[in-house]
Amino acid sequence: MTNTADLSPLGKTSAYQTQYAPDLLFPIPRQGKRDELQLTGTLPFFGVDIWNAYEISWLNMRGKPQVAIATITVPADSPNIVESKSFKLYLNSFNQTRLSSSDALLALLHEDLAGGFGAPVHITLIEPHAFNTVKMGELDGLLLDRLDVEINQYSPSPALLTAARDEAPVEEKLVSHLLKSNCLVTGQPDWASVQIHYVGPQIEQEGLLKYLIGFREHNEFHEQCVERIFTDILRQCAPQKLAVYARYTRRGGLDINPWRSNFSSGRPPNLRTARQ
Repeated sequence: MTNTADLSPLGKTSAYQTQYAPDLLFPIPRQGKRDELQLTGTLPFFGVDIWNAYEISWLNMRGKPQVAIATITVPADSPNIVESKSFKLYLNSFNQTRLSSSDALLALLHEDLAGGFGAPVHITLIEPHAFNTVKMGELDGLLLDRLDVEINQYSPSPALLTAARDEAPVEEKLVSHLLKSNCLVTGQPDWASVQIHYVGPQIEQEGLLKYLIGFREHNEFHEQCVERIFTDILRQCAPQKLAVYARYTRRGGLDINPWRSNFSSGRPPNLRTARQ
C-alpha cells in the first residue's frame, strides 16, 4: 500500500456523500512512522486504538432516521490506521442509506473497517435506549501538571527523560492534561490527557512533564504520538513494565484513544473524560 497522509482527504475540500460509500476509507500503513522510531520486527508493545463515534445515523426501511454511538476497537498490530477525516466521511455516507436493522449496519461496519485497518476490529453499538449507560471518568494517577516548570522547548526531546536507576524500583501512575500535538497534514491542534503507568526506576517527574509539553508543536497522528512516548520512555528510563494511554478530544464526532503496553495490566476502561 502506497497511501500517505498527504494523499488523504485532510486539508482538502470534500463533498459529503450521504449514500453508503465504503471506498471513502483511507488506510495509511503504520510501519512508515514506526520505521522512524526504529521499530522493526517484533513490537515492544501490544495494545489497541479505541475509537468512539458519536454521530452515526442511518435510515430504517421506512425512511425514519436512526442514531447510535459506536465504539470501534482496533488492534495495535493491525497493518494500517485509517485517516480520521476519511472515517468521518465514510460514516456520513450512511446518513441517507436505508438499512433493515442496526445488525445490518454492524455487518457493514465490521467488513469495511476490517478491510481498512487490515485486521478484524471489535465494534459495539449503543442505541438511544441505552444512552444512559455511557459513563464518564478521569484517568487515575498523580497529576504532573501540579509542577511549576519553565518551558522553552515545544518539540519532543527524549533527553529530558531520566530515571533513578540506582534506587529501588517503584510503581506509579502519572497523568497530564497538557498533551497537545498537531495534525500531521493540516497542523490543526489535537488535545489529550495521557496516563503513564510503569514499574521500574522512578522517573523524574519534571523532565517527564517537560517532555510531554514538548509535543505542543509536533505534527503526528494520535496513534503515532503515543507510540513515540512509549518508545522514548522505554529507551530512556528502562522500566520493566510500561503502559501509555491517551484520551484525545473528539473532532468531527470522533475521538481516538490509543493504548500501548508491554505487560498484562488489563485494557483500560473506555471512560469519556470531561474534555471529551
